[in-house]
Amino acid sequence: MLILTGIAGFLVPPQASLTSGAAPYNIFHIIAGAVGLALVFANKPNWPSYFNFSFGLIDIYQAIASYLSLPPKQIFLWTSVDDILHVVLGVGLALIGLFGILKQRST
Repeated sequence: MLILTGIAGFLVPPQASLTSGAAPYNIFHIIAGAVGLALVFANKPNWPSYFNFSFGLIDIYQAIASYLSLPPKQIFLWTSVDDILHVVLGVGLALIGLFGILKQRST
């Protein structure tokens, strides 16, 4: 999904998008998606859970960084829609990843 999000960012005209259309932000999504996909295909059962947890924390940081004008706000050019998505997806991914990590540790 991250790869598609990054590609869509390049295809949708900035004036028609509710989210940031900044090229560095789109590239970030494509690279993060490729890393996540590689972890799935690495056939290591716990790696996707660690990725989800880590990427969830990154999403939460992006929402905080946008609100407080911290880096990389100046190059990612987040919108309020991006902020909402980062909070919702970040919390969701972090919880899903944490659940997977804890489940694997208990078995």
